[in-house]
Amino acid sequence: MEVVHINTPIAVMFIAYAILMLYIGFYFYRQNKNTEDYFLGGRSMGPMISALSAGASDMSGWLLMGLPGALYVSGFVDSYIAIGLTIGASLNWIFVAKRLRIYTSVIANSLTIPDYFETRFDDDKHILRIVCAVVILIFFTFYVSSGLVSGAKLFESTFGIAYEYALTTGTIIIVAYTFLGGYKAVCWTDMIQGFLMMLALVAVPLVMLSHLGGFNEAMNILRKVKPQALSMGEGISMISVVSALAWGLGYFGQPHILVRFMSIRSTKDIPTATFIGITWMSICLLSACFIGILGIAYVDKFELSLQDPEKIFIVMSQLLFNPWITGILLSAILAAIMSTASSQLLVSSSTIAEDFYKKIFREDAPAKVVLNLGKVGVLLVAVIAFLISTDKHSSVLSIVSYAWAGFGASFGSVMLFSLFWSKMTRVGAILGMITGAAVVVLWKNFVNSDLYEIIPGFLAASVVIIIASLLTNVRPGTQAAYERMLKEL
Repeated sequence: MEVVHINTPIAVMFIAYAILMLYIGFYFYRQNKNTEDYFLGGRSMGPMISALSAGASDMSGWLLMGLPGALYVSGFVDSYIAIGLTIGASLNWIFVAKRLRIYTSVIANSLTIPDYFETRFDDDKHILRIVCAVVILIFFTFYVSSGLVSGAKLFESTFGIAYEYALTTGTIIIVAYTFLGGYKAVCWTDMIQGFLMMLALVAVPLVMLSHLGGFNEAMNILRKVKPQALSMGEGISMISVVSALAWGLGYFGQPHILVRFMSIRSTKDIPTATFIGITWMSICLLSACFIGILGIAYVDKFELSLQDPEKIFIVMSQLLFNPWITGILLSAILAAIMSTASSQLLVSSSTIAEDFYKKIFREDAPAKVVLNLGKVGVLLVAVIAFLISTDKHSSVLSIVSYAWAGFGASFGSVMLFSLFWSKMTRVGAILGMITGAAVVVLWKNFVNSDLYEIIPGFLAASVVIIIASLLTNVRPGTQAAYERMLKEL
């Protein structure tokens, strides 16, 4: 049941969508004149593009595969992840977006998150930049691999080909249009992909309800088959609830989302972008949760078998719609995967080109050299992520949760303190970032606990930031720059 019976309509829609994305990449390839164009789109993104690009780059293949799969297995308890994410994203847009946009454009022209941290703390030794770059390359490599796993499962199910060939196909498509188009291509395709993802996520559960006989009938089936799936509190540990809600902490440290705040056209566009982004996100997360829950009832009523819960969306798309629509719906998964992986590859490439090569080794490097090195960076990270993704039994959600925690604990803590505490110091930022990343890695690999690793990582980093900052002096000029940012608010 988990392999789509391939036919001409599905193949045509799927291939047409991939070609459209590659065309957009080629179109913007001819418009990139410098590194600011390639890495930040010339800071010309409007509120609609910024909001949907942030959302689409955030919601990778786990939205259509990992999250529905998690609810299919555990029930509504995993919807706390969606609640935590919605709260975290809202706070990120409301409190972080404007301050970060002002500081990275008015106070200093920063193209990357490491650029911002180095400028904010006047780090002339480049230590903070190097730590940032290492954290980005480590956790984004894992994050990108989650997208490649999602893509491989999609191609494997859609075309009935071996996992290894499916993985190779998906990787080539994602890398090709990121390599060509840069930030503008990523943002414009994100907007298209954001609309497609929302359409698919809303359509599938509505048709599922129709086939099940309505909402009440679906709930009756669930009460008989798996009553615990409907519980959001009874019999569920507080650690599980807190861990799920803690996903929201991760938003403050995701470079591929934060860079959307830096590229938005004007701070005046932020309220509109916030409304669009959070509305889109709420609809998509709610729909994804219902696909997982309704999937339990559907599989039972029609006596189906589902070996891989993360393929519930793929299976429903195949069974409920005609092949032309199925092709569009399955393209939505490719859209989710491409939008996130491309954004992460772009941030990784800017880290290699801007943060390592240009800022540390050769400040007078020609723009064309930096641009080409950035594209080599895309290939390098993609190859390593590809090798990590070769295990076909990998869980999309587990890979994402690890990378999400790494960024949330290391970058998130430093980002929040840097934007809201004038007395934070360079030493506090360096030690806080290292602590956050280290605790996440150690907790994940050596501590046997159900507590999500982002919580101890974020708390440990925050404590270290406060103590180190109180014991060291604020560097000259950083206080004045911070106060100037406050005046611009």
